[in-house]
Amino acid sequence: MTTFVLVHGAWHGGWCWGRVAPQLRSAGHTVFTPSLTGLSDRAHLLSPAVDLSTHIEDVVKMVDAEGITDAVLIGHSYAGMVISGVAEQRPDAFRLRVHLDGFLPENGESAINLLPPVPADHYREAVKGPGFGWLIPPRSLTVLGVTEEADLNWLTPRLTPQPWATYAEEIRLTDAVERVPGVYVECVDWQRVFQKHADRARAKGWQVYDFPTGHEAMVTKPDELAALFLDIERQH
Repeated sequence: MTTFVLVHGAWHGGWCWGRVAPQLRSAGHTVFTPSLTGLSDRAHLLSPAVDLSTHIEDVVKMVDAEGITDAVLIGHSYAGMVISGVAEQRPDAFRLRVHLDGFLPENGESAINLLPPVPADHYREAVKGPGFGWLIPPRSLTVLGVTEEADLNWLTPRLTPQPWATYAEEIRLTDAVERVPGVYVECVDWQRVFQKHADRARAKGWQVYDFPTGHEAMVTKPDELAALFLDIERQH
């Protein structure tokens, strides 16, 4: 059986995989869903010093502590940055990485500069105002494609601000990251903010899936997403 490491995106925590992880476990797999420093159940560690490197180290240290090998590494949204850094530092721990509607960076790029201009400007303005100069407040869930009241009620009270430095820091990558082959899953029923990254994946020769839901796929279509992850795992 396979080990899955599921890394959440901005404003979320490991809890957001709560509708997907049990299905992977019921199929016999081991699943880790860490919360990143400063977010969710680790919000008490929030500070302006928390950056992308902090979040990469969160997952790297967990991989080392758990002795994880031959695993599937999955990152949603912002966590595409994180899993790229993890794959760079621990390429021998993973046989595959899956970027779920998220960033697919190259060396020297930052998350904020990879966003399209409109959301990037929105983030910058939010940081200057309600973000006190160092936080990105949670974004509107309806903009992200969440429309069901039950889903909104589940997500909204659990979201926590994202440290600005996680978006501003440039990632450092070498050829080591390419030792972990990738698959890309783009959520196509919303604004498609990450379409450019799906195109990057195609240019790399990766398999790319068009997934028919909004950005919060693990919430809006958890059964279908779990089935897709299991199918991808079987193919690799």
